[in-house]
Amino acid sequence: MDATPDGARHAHFMQQALQEARAAAQQGEVPVGAVVVLDGAVIGRGRNGPVARHDPTAHAEVLALREAAQHLGNYRLEDCTLYVTLEPCAMCSGAVLHARVRRVVYGAAEPRTGAAGSVLDLFGYPQINHQTEVVRGVLEAECAALMADFFRRRRLENKARERLLEPHPLKDTALRSSAQAFAELPGWPWQPQWRSDLPALAGLRMAVVDQGPQDAAMTWLCLHGSPAWGYAFRHEIAAWTAAGHRVVVPDLPGFGRSDRPKKDKAHSAAWHVEVLAELVQALDLHGLVLVGHGDGARLGLAVAARMPQRFRGAWLVDAWPLAGQPEKRRQWYEQAARKPGWSVGEALLAWEGRAGNAAERQAWDAPFAEPGHRAALRAWPRVQAELPAVPAPLLAQWAGRQRLWLQSGAGRLVAQSQWQDAWLQAVPELARHAGVWLLNRSVAAVPAAAQDMARRAVEYFAA
Repeated sequence: MDATPDGARHAHFMQQALQEARAAAQQGEVPVGAVVVLDGAVIGRGRNGPVARHDPTAHAEVLALREAAQHLGNYRLEDCTLYVTLEPCAMCSGAVLHARVRRVVYGAAEPRTGAAGSVLDLFGYPQINHQTEVVRGVLEAECAALMADFFRRRRLENKARERLLEPHPLKDTALRSSAQAFAELPGWPWQPQWRSDLPALAGLRMAVVDQGPQDAAMTWLCLHGSPAWGYAFRHEIAAWTAAGHRVVVPDLPGFGRSDRPKKDKAHSAAWHVEVLAELVQALDLHGLVLVGHGDGARLGLAVAARMPQRFRGAWLVDAWPLAGQPEKRRQWYEQAARKPGWSVGEALLAWEGRAGNAAERQAWDAPFAEPGHRAALRAWPRVQAELPAVPAPLLAQWAGRQRLWLQSGAGRLVAQSQWQDAWLQAVPELARHAGVWLLNRSVAAVPAAAQDMARRAVEYFAA
């Protein structure tokens, strides 16, 4: 602290401004306090009051200036010094200049709205017809600590209030995207049902789109892989519900609109399988066709192996059936895991072989737009290594009943011949069933093409 007589005087009056700030905090206002001093005496005091007064101009500085002007019977405060705990904003700085205040002394800088040097400096224009001296940083640490403590307490109070009002409170070990991030996505009108009651979720909130009649003869269980989310099935949902079927599309924990564990280690193949198995049981799903994309197919197959009586078949897209990933595919997932700036939207559109548009890229990027939301991407190469082996007998059974489709990806990460050879190695029985292969068909990203494939799937799996 400045040891000069001026420094001691400034600290003395800043302490009085801090008293006003603390009183503002007790009233629920942002803790800013101000005093106006003339000839060593306080002639005006003010504390923040916009909320209680319903007045956007009721900043501490303005209220202190008003009281000082009333005390003097003059709106000119030419020989006065204004002490304020926080750097004045543009409005208050303008009021100081209009009042011809001689000096402003403030405590903590305001990097977002400060108009005395932080964002702009209204006192630094020689063209203005009055020049006010500015002294910065008096009792800065104490003033800044008061602000920080206020907002820390407010965050805790807001969290406590949300826990009372929110049936699915956010765990301290997880993150949650804002609803606004997923608002007005193209081709995605469906709102999720929120589930936090599954034991494996341990309180995490999971987004599940559940459309169509619950007693439908056939239910499509749509499981995305990493780094996608339920948006991948936006073109098929309408076609299947129009056929009178039920469609269930969960976002895996860590993806889409579901909560995201903060730690990579929270993710494991066994955990994701358990969550999905509990979801199938909780919704009492029967007559299931598993529609699995990427590793979502592998997770779904593990669930089907546990409860085969609930499943009638599967349409598996770009699913790799063996333990080790092909090199290009492995590198692709490693990039997603290791590069914080890796754009999910650009990568998925490039995988589909098309440019897409800004709205689509935003839809894919939305789950990972905020800092700290990429734990699932970082964990996924390890999760892939943990995936259980594909259930060859069950797949062979579905193939024999003509209730299995295997569709290759776009061929950019794995050649179709390599992909087909891998499936034949995993399930040799597939060599006898030519009808299971959907070769030379990329994932249909054009709505009309995707809906046509969905209608074909109805005919195939309902037969």
